[in-house]
Amino acid sequence: MEFVNPPGWPRPKGYSNGIVVEPGRTVYVAGMVGWTEKEEFEAKDTVGQARQVFKNIVAVLTAAGAKPEHIVRMTWYITDKDEYLNGAREIGAAYREIIGRHWPVMAVIVIKGLIEAGAKLEIEATAVIPNP
Repeated sequence: MEFVNPPGWPRPKGYSNGIVVEPGRTVYVAGMVGWTEKEEFEAKDTVGQARQVFKNIVAVLTAAGAKPEHIVRMTWYITDKDEYLNGAREIGAAYREIIGRHWPVMAVIVIKGLIEAGAKLEIEATAVIPNP
């Protein structure tokens, strides 16, 4: 995996501008919301739900034989921009604790709502497991 940043551009914080990946097995993780494996929301806030989303993503990756460092892309859908921005430091800390210090390409999109009642955010991810 090679992280790409055009010459002269500042290094982005919390994501990468581009990633080049050699062939491998690709894992597509569906949009994960912040509920437990029993489909129950333990956290009502964006920060708490983000923590659970990261755990859910890692659980799917693990089931596929992948690791968090294999993530190459994440798309975040959030329902409350202000709550997200106000919790950004805590979300970042949870991300580093669960995913690690790995910065795939990312997009964050503010949306009106999610299908699951009570969900504050949903994140989908793509990972590439390197060939041996």
